[in-house]
Amino acid sequence: MAPRARVRAPELIGQGGWLNTGGNDLSLADLRGRIVILDFWTFCCVNCLHVLDELRELEEKHRDTVVIVGVHSPKFVHEAEHQAVVDAVERYEVHHPVLDDPELATWKQYAVRAWPTLVVIDPEGYVVAQHAGEGHAHALETLVGQLEAEHGAKGTLRRGDGPYVPPEPVPTELRFPGKALLLPGGTFLVSDTTRHQLVELAADGERVVRRIGTGERGLTDGTSESARFSEPQGLAPLPDGTVAVADTVNHALRRFDPATGEVTTLAGTGRQWRQGSPTEGPAQDVDLSSPWDVAWFAGRLWIAMAGVHQLWTYDPEAGTVRAAAGTTNEGLVDGPAETAWFAQPSGLAATADRLWIADSETSALRYVERAADGADGFAVRTVVGTGLFDFGHRDGAAGQALLQHPLGVTALPDGSVAVSDTYNHALRRFDPATGEVTTLATDLREPSDAVLADEDIVVVESARHRLTRLRLPEEAVRVEAMTHRTQRAATDIAPGTLRLDVVFQAPAGQKLDTRYGPSTRLLVSSTPPELLAGGDGAGTDLSRELVLTEGMTEGVLHVSAMAASCDDDPDNEYPACHVHQQDWGVPVRVTEGGADRLPLVLAGMDA
Repeated sequence: MAPRARVRAPELIGQGGWLNTGGNDLSLADLRGRIVILDFWTFCCVNCLHVLDELRELEEKHRDTVVIVGVHSPKFVHEAEHQAVVDAVERYEVHHPVLDDPELATWKQYAVRAWPTLVVIDPEGYVVAQHAGEGHAHALETLVGQLEAEHGAKGTLRRGDGPYVPPEPVPTELRFPGKALLLPGGTFLVSDTTRHQLVELAADGERVVRRIGTGERGLTDGTSESARFSEPQGLAPLPDGTVAVADTVNHALRRFDPATGEVTTLAGTGRQWRQGSPTEGPAQDVDLSSPWDVAWFAGRLWIAMAGVHQLWTYDPEAGTVRAAAGTTNEGLVDGPAETAWFAQPSGLAATADRLWIADSETSALRYVERAADGADGFAVRTVVGTGLFDFGHRDGAAGQALLQHPLGVTALPDGSVAVSDTYNHALRRFDPATGEVTTLATDLREPSDAVLADEDIVVVESARHRLTRLRLPEEAVRVEAMTHRTQRAATDIAPGTLRLDVVFQAPAGQKLDTRYGPSTRLLVSSTPPELLAGGDGAGTDLSRELVLTEGMTEGVLHVSAMAASCDDDPDNEYPACHVHQQDWGVPVRVTEGGADRLPLVLAGMDA
């Protein structure tokens, strides 16, 4: 095995302390002799949630040699609240120790620049690998096997139980519910996300009528008693009277028939969509990626495909799915549907002429409408939100109003829309007639959806594990305005020319796949666009010279990189191939004495 570069791992520190350890603090000395995988994550990030799922099998298979440590590194202000981290650890079934690092102290010590990032520390306390983004499970499995063999032979590997201590379960009727739907009979259907079920509640929103699903993770069709889901979210009625279900972690679209209790699969294979996979075709043959919400609009079922920052559609008559809006690049760009950018769309609501979207990572309220030129196409518009790093709680004219990671949107009878402003714990309202944003209610704990019921609005209070009925107020609640930017420190760069290096080293046993041309891709842009005078755009080289515009002092560099590697086995005619991809948003400050090189590690170590 070729020698690896080794760097002494910095200590793990975080003001919020440790979770899932039975109240004990951990240090790297406590973990000496074990292979440690640090997972730098934040609970708003769907790519981080993908990595949590990717790590489950490795975590189980190597539980006597590997300790995974989640380092929670917040983007939004709400994510720096300790109780919110406690909730997220339970919500997403994180079964390993988690360090709550609200001030990004450990993030900075490890020079992390992206969510998610994985860092591997060997049993002697040295960093031996770093991977940004998702899709690295195969590489980690190979590396862990090598480290087990190497340190087992040296006598430096210590086997045994890890430091994980599960928290005590809390009995409630719902556990982190996601979305709700009013059924024709006046009852509520709720996605009980953490318990992997659907729950029908009586008209009072409290009494359980029935549960749909076993409560265990899985992708199984059948009766209410035998079907399985995995963290279901969005619900929408279909024209035939059944209900479409966004089965998020199964990467599938399911159908529930309230009359019979039967659950079937409409779309998805159970596998997560990767770059290069088909974006249209027979619904059950095409991979999906974390569908978060669904709504019927313009004769199709629209899907908020949070995992790839797109909107897709499902045609029940043809039995097909297709990508309908978004490029898979993460950001906020309006225009024709096929060129628009989204950032984790998570809530949908349809009116006669618009499909409203809660675009969570840009803290934005957006919509899709028919193209103005009368062509058979759609356009995307934004009414609230400016980009990935600006958020807060501010009412007033929509152009200057602020939200914080909204997950739901609800069409109201007067033509306005209510926004479940999740990380502000509020219900907001946008009125297209006046262009104003107001606050309808506060003191709601992580509202993720709302549904109309007679003259009331019933809010899904996800982190209070309940539905809360509110009378729609005639006047808005007044709140003190708050404005935030992401708390990540800007990187100081020198004026003039900046060398961008995306570091990628094919994992052990793999090589770059060049059989059909270049196997790498790099896309660079900036906010504001005027930050770059040259070097933006797409290309295949992972290194590039960026020219900074004279006089510009700050901004954000948006970098999207992809590399494809295949198993390096000359005897295998059909080697397994793996796509590595990551998007970075790097806040920068242009200053004399700043760096003239910006390294971003996709996989490997920066020499």
